[in-house]
Amino acid sequence: MAELTIDAVVFDVLGTLVDEPAGLREGIGALTPSPALDAPGTERLLLLWQQHIEREQRRVVDGDRPYLPSDALDREAAEVVARAAGAEDPGAVAAPDAVETLARAARRLPPWPDTVAGLARLAGHFPLIGLSNASRTALLELNAHAGLRWHQALSAEDARTYKPDPAVYRLAVTVAGLPPERLLMVAAHAWDLRGAQALGLRTAYVARPVGDPPTASDRFDLYAEDLADLAGQLGVS
Repeated sequence: MAELTIDAVVFDVLGTLVDEPAGLREGIGALTPSPALDAPGTERLLLLWQQHIEREQRRVVDGDRPYLPSDALDREAAEVVARAAGAEDPGAVAAPDAVETLARAARRLPPWPDTVAGLARLAGHFPLIGLSNASRTALLELNAHAGLRWHQALSAEDARTYKPDPAVYRLAVTVAGLPPERLLMVAAHAWDLRGAQALGLRTAYVARPVGDPPTASDRFDLYAEDLADLAGQLGVS
């Protein structure tokens, strides 16, 4: 690996710093508290949510639908989940306010155990930039709920598209005022790192129980078990 010299660290948020499935499971459980919805049922609804978000964000990136912020896509996903929950348990059909509450669950996601301390450790040595597909409003609530520390938090809403569109990564490059190769993109999703890599950013994969693991053909600059491991590899004591 070539020598790694960086001046700022860019972090993905959803899945990398916060446990998105855990927060959504809690929201789904509040939507359908009936005993008829068992753990496998919850996982089916969670998968429906994730598939909807992934598909619709990809349609935006591909130009197949106009840009909508993550808030709107979350509301769509919540409606999909509520309808499916009613199909599994006809007595659990959700009221509109319950659907809205479920949609907002996407903003109340718990941090991974190492996240807060890891960001604080790195923030003493590098400017930290959050770069998320979450909307500006959602990102504000995510940061507050999870206690995330940033020097700058950027939303894909400012580019009116979603990662892995190069325009989103360009937001971080522009704000940092640095050549792309002086920025390190950190994510638990290999697809996200590939997008950053295509624009010239350096890359670090952090393993999480959720996410998109690297394939045999991926060549990222760093591979870390968690943020403490990442800090150590970057020489941060």
